[in-house]
Amino acid sequence: MAKKQAGISYEEIVRQVRAHEFKPVYYLMGEEPYYIDRVADFIVEQALTEDERDFNLTILYGTQTTAEDVINAAKRYPMMAERQVVLVREAQGLPRRELLTYYLEQPLASTVLVICHKNGTLDRRTNLAKEIQKAGVLFESNKLYDRELPSFVTSYVRRKGLEIAPDANQILCEHVGADLNRLSSELDKLALAVDQNTKRIDSSLIEEHIGISKEFNSFELVSALATKDVVKANRIVKYFDANPKNFALQPTLATIFKFFSDLMLAYYSPQKSEEGISQWLEQSVWQARRGVLPAMGKYTASKVYTIIGEIRKTDGASKGVGGQKTSDGDLLKELVYTILH
Repeated sequence: MAKKQAGISYEEIVRQVRAHEFKPVYYLMGEEPYYIDRVADFIVEQALTEDERDFNLTILYGTQTTAEDVINAAKRYPMMAERQVVLVREAQGLPRRELLTYYLEQPLASTVLVICHKNGTLDRRTNLAKEIQKAGVLFESNKLYDRELPSFVTSYVRRKGLEIAPDANQILCEHVGADLNRLSSELDKLALAVDQNTKRIDSSLIEEHIGISKEFNSFELVSALATKDVVKANRIVKYFDANPKNFALQPTLATIFKFFSDLMLAYYSPQKSEEGISQWLEQSVWQARRGVLPAMGKYTASKVYTIIGEIRKTDGASKGVGGQKTSDGDLLKELVYTILH
């Protein structure tokens, strides 16, 4: 499921466009380019046939055009088609875009104006924003939180008629992070390689086609720390130290920090059941069962508080705070030892 956006949702726009309920203007803005690109491409795909695009699709770039050019293009009538689409990319670089307000007061019914404004937003208090909301759609695409990525992956593969194992889902999200374009690209790659009999993406498939080890990754390290599996944790740390190309300390620290922060929050959950803690942490029951719940039986709250402080110190040391020159591998070894003992 896609992240709920401010105002109209991605899913609602797709539903309307699929039903050919087009608005005169779509202003797509925000820090997450994935939804902006998907909405813009889907509007073009649904509004015009391939033949109609030759004469009725105009693509402009905000850094290479003017607001006057956009208005002039929008005021043209379609050729041998019901409508035309004017697509403005990189609109964050469009000079004097407030001039679009005058066009939007009386937009042409046969024009679908799509404006893509990435890495920022339009001030909703401006006249331009108000006119967009009157005439069409003002859509804000926000970055997903890390906890929302597994749901995104599950929904994405489900639309392809596939399923993904929970551990494979976590490994992929932890490795790729909140870059939805890259995440969807990796999922497309896996979809082509999946066994058509099982239609299931598992950790072995990820290791084979993306190169993420199903045994030696930050997700498995956190799992070992959660259960205080000293042998497994040290084996993973040793692998990281011996394979620096497959290991980056900062993302690993971020994963460990996130886990122990969630663990600290879990002690404050009003309900200590699996369901209660998973809801409190906004995790799936599977995630809580694998990580936080066993860790609650291994670590006291005071120990977790100390661990969080040690993670911060390790992060600082890795960035040269205190003038230390310890290698990333040794820093991780020291941190894991402190956590486990």
